[in-house]
Amino acid sequence: MAAVVVDVKGKSKSAAVSSVVDLDPHPYDGVFEKGKFEVGVITKTTDIFSTSKPLLVFTPKTPGLYPAILFFHGFSCYGSFYTDFLTLIASHGYVIAAPQLYVMPTTSEMDEIKSAVDVIKWLSSGLDPLLPTNVKGDLSKLSLLGHSRGGKTAFSLALGWGSPSLPFSAIIGIDPVAGSKFFRPEPQILDPPSQPFKISLPITVVGTGLGPQKATPVTCACAPDGLNHIAFFKKCKPTCAHFVAVNYGHMDILDDNPPGMTGYFTNIACKNGKGPRDLMRKCCSGLVVASLKAYLDNDVSILNAIYDDPSIAPTELNPVEVIYKTPSA
Repeated sequence: MAAVVVDVKGKSKSAAVSSVVDLDPHPYDGVFEKGKFEVGVITKTTDIFSTSKPLLVFTPKTPGLYPAILFFHGFSCYGSFYTDFLTLIASHGYVIAAPQLYVMPTTSEMDEIKSAVDVIKWLSSGLDPLLPTNVKGDLSKLSLLGHSRGGKTAFSLALGWGSPSLPFSAIIGIDPVAGSKFFRPEPQILDPPSQPFKISLPITVVGTGLGPQKATPVTCACAPDGLNHIAFFKKCKPTCAHFVAVNYGHMDILDDNPPGMTGYFTNIACKNGKGPRDLMRKCCSGLVVASLKAYLDNDVSILNAIYDDPSIAPTELNPVEVIYKTPSA
């Protein structure tokens, strides 16, 4: 399949490969809305971690075999803060495991990766027993999805850090961040910037237009330039995609008003968009589903429709880019 880059006006430009994909203008099927499956949310305290680190599972209730997703939360966030976002994705036919990898913000990223590897090892025997009767998670189509620091965790695992025990099928980062201006924790996966990631999996990177901006003059940007989605996408090899929600900020995929002091912190720490978060959650969940349909099922119709006409998304997207891997690449 040939590479294509499409800007927000739907104008296509060939991207250093042989030919351009024919874009079907309207195979949109409600990917930005709730899917057809009723979703159950399971909270489980497992023996993987301590009792303070629950595992959330978002699953269709209808019997079937569904691709599995492992979701990694962002810095100082609880997995429950993503309930609306993950429920939307699961309603399109995905089983999502969302472990609480750490509670204390002082937890190192290397320890976070180690905890993620423990979860991956547990999935083979531990996931299906938690699911409704005759519902199974398909680990042969296991994808990694992460927000913020959790996005970096997803990329780190795909690069082999921690030696995960299962193979992955796709990587999706929602406004991934590799540190701050003053602190870049290990592993420093963005170095050197000119060297592509040694990842053969298809990748989607979703960024935010307001992430590089400060919420106040005395705070730091939550997704600073040089360490955010742009830096991650520059290191991706085909097949890869890049979207930027221009008018939204780093925390705008979270539920409205997450509870507690931690929830309050997420509302004030980053520059937020003025529009309703519901639209941002729908946009990002739809991009996740469209990407996975293309990457796991070879159904590029919805993804190509979004590239051809980004206005079908509920929020403004600019840029919108995709590069498909050619058969000879």
